[in-house]
Amino acid sequence: MKEDKLAYSQPQCTTHLSATEDALYVLGGRWTIRVMIAILGGHTRFNELQRTIQGISARVLSGELKKLEMNHLVERTVLADQKPVLVEYIPTDYSKSLKDVIAALAEWGANHKKKITAS
Repeated sequence: MKEDKLAYSQPQCTTHLSATEDALYVLGGRWTIRVMIAILGGHTRFNELQRTIQGISARVLSGELKKLEMNHLVERTVLADQKPVLVEYIPTDYSKSLKDVIAALAEWGANHKKKITAS
């Protein structure tokens, strides 16, 4: 079996830690990745997102959406010509760069669950 080269030099370690901290600042927390998965999955309206993400309160979802908008991961679009006014949260092109990260995390999670439940 080929050995993974995860040993980092001190500067590489510092760089990786800093970059990971930046990513976790944006994506960390209980709900953020779940909200992004729902949005990338095609759910765009507030109530639709709240129904899809079980257990999230309206207040928390609102905060998450504001944070994602601030970080250029979603765009809030108001459709004022509709009655009632519709608000949609559309994934940005930039947010699509998260798809591989989310897929890798999901794959790791599925494999981890198999490993733990097999014990």
